[in-house]
Amino acid sequence: MLKTALQGQLEYIEVSNSVSEAKIALQGAHIFHFKVKGKKPLLWLSDTALFKTGKAIRGGIPICWPWFGAHNSNKLLPNHGFARTFLWEHIETKSISEAETKVRLRLKSSEDSLSLWPYRFELTLDISLGTELRLSLITKNLDTQAFSITNALHSYLRVQDISQTYIKGLNNKPYYNKVDNSFNNIQAGKLRFTQEVDRVYQDINTPLQVQDGHGIITVKTEGSETVVIWNPAEALSSKMADLSDYQTMVCVESANALEDAPTIQANESHCLTTVLSHEEL
Repeated sequence: MLKTALQGQLEYIEVSNSVSEAKIALQGAHIFHFKVKGKKPLLWLSDTALFKTGKAIRGGIPICWPWFGAHNSNKLLPNHGFARTFLWEHIETKSISEAETKVRLRLKSSEDSLSLWPYRFELTLDISLGTELRLSLITKNLDTQAFSITNALHSYLRVQDISQTYIKGLNNKPYYNKVDNSFNNIQAGKLRFTQEVDRVYQDINTPLQVQDGHGIITVKTEGSETVVIWNPAEALSSKMADLSDYQTMVCVESANALEDAPTIQANESHCLTTVLSHEEL
């Protein structure tokens, strides 16, 4: 089942099959709700999220593209690129079976995009909805020269209590700590949250598990070896008007960042995928 609706200023599509449901804003191709029927929502959405034209939605899975974080040479350009605030085209919604639905959205280069980033491209997001949520972001280079990107599927995951949450699968992995701008850190054991965490983990090639005592969220990544973990803690979240209740969220983002920045030749493509599933205890 597919229907369209408005939330605030933004149009979204609502998809439902026999096992799951989702809401996807056309601005940013932004999935802001996903739920397996009979379970709690998998994705976190801020109670004070803004659904306004040109503003990113706080929660769900924003798309950071064609750069992650601040632009490396021009700090006046939008943080995390422009894909998350541009209007995408809904190409199709297809029922694969009663329990699986696929949605495809597309963004092409335009005068507006070329004013921010001087390359021609086609960006496709394929979303598979079933007992798990799978997103594949495909960048196709339509220019005459190669370009490099950094990007992320900035997944906000819902947890019961961040103080009781930990992440398995990061032991002995190197990471950049954005909070104190330190490199060459090594994770020891499980990652727990006692303060602000903003880290770029590298050499990630196996699934991660987010555990909060009430359930387990598994995060699988394809097309990168980088995962970004973020929770703002109280001090930072209190300065962010659109971020409520940091205690019930953690971002685990499949990403290409730092040295993991693919170069895409003319007429070639790159695919970044995240697969999210959860088990309630």
